[in-house]
Amino acid sequence: MPSIQPRKIGIALDMHGCPNRCRHCYLGRACDIKMSDDDLQYAAARFRSYARPGEERPFIEELTVSSWFREPDFSPNYRRLYQLESELSDGEPARFELLSTWRLARDERYAEWAKQVGPDTCQITFFGVGETQDWFYRRRGAFQDCLRATERLLVAGMKPRWQLFLTRKILPELGSLLRIVERLRIREKVDALGGEFQIFVHTPGPDGEARKIEYLRPRIEETKGIPLELIEASQEHLKREKLWYTERELVSEILKAEDRFPSAYPYDKLWFLIESNWDVFSNLGPLEPWWRLGNLKRDRVGTIVESFENDQPLGLRTIQTVPAKTLARRFGDPEGLLIYSSGDDLLSLFVAEHCEANYKGDKTGAL
Repeated sequence: MPSIQPRKIGIALDMHGCPNRCRHCYLGRACDIKMSDDDLQYAAARFRSYARPGEERPFIEELTVSSWFREPDFSPNYRRLYQLESELSDGEPARFELLSTWRLARDERYAEWAKQVGPDTCQITFFGVGETQDWFYRRRGAFQDCLRATERLLVAGMKPRWQLFLTRKILPELGSLLRIVERLRIREKVDALGGEFQIFVHTPGPDGEARKIEYLRPRIEETKGIPLELIEASQEHLKREKLWYTERELVSEILKAEDRFPSAYPYDKLWFLIESNWDVFSNLGPLEPWWRLGNLKRDRVGTIVESFENDQPLGLRTIQTVPAKTLARRFGDPEGLLIYSSGDDLLSLFVAEHCEANYKGDKTGAL
């Protein structure tokens, strides 16, 4: 990796875990040890005080501190944690168009508070209806929670957006989801708020836990029955005419194109993700051992930063040094008809397969 620039960095602790164990989760499985306010302050102080050898000024010029990186606001003390994030961050805490569906369904005051701190849109994920949804979330009642969360958002004046993950399980249930939209009059209610209801379908990225559901990825011929209105809504939301490609198409493109590495830093913003056992990862990969940068209780912040910049974990080393063509030749199916949203999605699967095959004997894959 090149030297970290700009030095505007986020750190996120997994302080209270997640109520779900979603089968599509790109992060993968994580620890569920609860962390305290003191832990968040400790981590922020460690990163804020770090300076490179020979430099007097702190390494980080702008620090954003978050108390979560799985389920936002899952802590019952979410308001206090938001205030603590404000105190520890340079500027406002990071907020995204994501909220805790679990909390929306159970806390009548949560949606109103969330609207105040912004933004005013919340994305809710669907894998199907009823038992299908619960199976993907690995939690009973998840489907009803998502419907109740949608209604709570609308009552609070927030706009829900529905994200549908395309697997073989959801294909026969897409019509049911569209009928629920009509029955609940979601489009009309969002229109009344001055917006337009967004619903879209796309394939899951094959990272983390999602690699275990590759057997549910549809083949191209299985997409022919998807309702046209959902196709058009997805094209509009994603700003792309073609929503997915076959593995055969993508492998052919990779092999014909000028060679490149699968991925390169910088992304929009670099985040260090800190598990509750204090293992540190970056937001360039999931929580698999070949992406681990170090441990904040045992290693210096400088060691963790150097581990990132020097591509010490096997995952980082792979995306910087192994050409895409090499991965496609080894792991790709030139006749494959499974569909992926992009070549980058398919390459992330190849990177994971390469790392899994090479990690055990690798002496520098983790500190």
